[in-house]
Amino acid sequence: MFKPQTTSRRRILYFSTRPCWPVTSGAHLRDFHLARQLSMSHELLYLAFDSGAGGASSSQRLPELNNSRVVLVPRGKGYGTLQLVRGALGSEPISVLNYTTNAMRRELRRVLLAEPFDVVQVEGVHLCAYLPLIRSLAPKATIVMDWHNIESELMDRYADNTGSAARRWYARRTARQLYNCEQRLLAECRAHTVCSEREQAQLLKRAPSAAVEVITNGVDVDFFAAAPAAAATATDSSRQSIVFVGSMSYHANIDAARYFVEDIWPAIRARRPELEFRIVGSNPTAEVQAMRSQPGVVVTGTVHDVRPYYREALAVVVPLRVGGGTRLKVLEAMASGTPVISTSLGAEGLGVNHGSDILLTDDAASMADAVLSMHVHDERWQRLVENGRKMVAATYDWSIIGKKLRGFYSRFGG
Repeated sequence: MFKPQTTSRRRILYFSTRPCWPVTSGAHLRDFHLARQLSMSHELLYLAFDSGAGGASSSQRLPELNNSRVVLVPRGKGYGTLQLVRGALGSEPISVLNYTTNAMRRELRRVLLAEPFDVVQVEGVHLCAYLPLIRSLAPKATIVMDWHNIESELMDRYADNTGSAARRWYARRTARQLYNCEQRLLAECRAHTVCSEREQAQLLKRAPSAAVEVITNGVDVDFFAAAPAAAATATDSSRQSIVFVGSMSYHANIDAARYFVEDIWPAIRARRPELEFRIVGSNPTAEVQAMRSQPGVVVTGTVHDVRPYYREALAVVVPLRVGGGTRLKVLEAMASGTPVISTSLGAEGLGVNHGSDILLTDDAASMADAVLSMHVHDERWQRLVENGRKMVAATYDWSIIGKKLRGFYSRFGG
């Protein structure tokens, strides 16, 4: 049980694999908004690896994060040959080895010795190797593990879908290693936050006595609904794109884009040649960039503001078949007033309702038919827009999620 806390204000060490700024992926969004919500009531130090993407510099304060400081540690290149061999032969998975460095150990030691922390929030299993150091230098701190995904599950899904026997073997082994790391975290961390009730149930099945709270992903509804009249004034001629949004160096997003371009888009293009398929996301790989050669396919690369792409879209598609993720793009599209057509996996963990606020389909022909049925003057299109926006405003705004997170923190002490 959590013991009462004598003071409402806490010192929090927010420990992540990545900077929370600039926001370039769903994981960045979750880190940024959770840190922002916590900083409204607590003092927060954000410690992370430097991504080299122009993030906040060491000890810089972000204006969006009250009572906060940011410390970044350089990180070398991951997934080198030595790390791959160590992952194959050793007990630790490569995804943990890639984030275990002497530089971060030194900085973590310096930070923990410099000031007391009531809570250390750790962002994901990839940082599990630092847990003994945290426990030894901050024995009174509450350690909270925030699970963006259940990583062993994602790796098993990757193994199920890869065509390479060697990659399948390596993925299965990595999944087992990750599972063991996750079991250690479930036993040693005092509390856990997850993105969905499904993940909560899975972790409680593995560790029935663990304290696991659902802190869903969210969306800044006001930011994405800045032009609320856009849907009401839309016409078929003003919305002539189908959009897929995501980090385009992530293997699950690459697979989703390839699946849509190869198996779904030709049927749509044949009947609606005026439409474009826009792949909007950072760091597109060579495979993704090559999709530009297909008729009607546009690859934008990194964009400064994704909102115009949502507002110009007839629909947003989420054709995920593997992996996981934060599902934030589904919420963003709904807040922007754009219907979403997704696989079941693409909307996994979200409280959505097929036919009311989203369309769910798991085969290529049905997804093509769903896209082809989209017309902005149609009653179903308008219903999806209205219900989607109402649903995210009532359930998924970051202010609502932040209130729940701060309430969760109030239940335990340092």
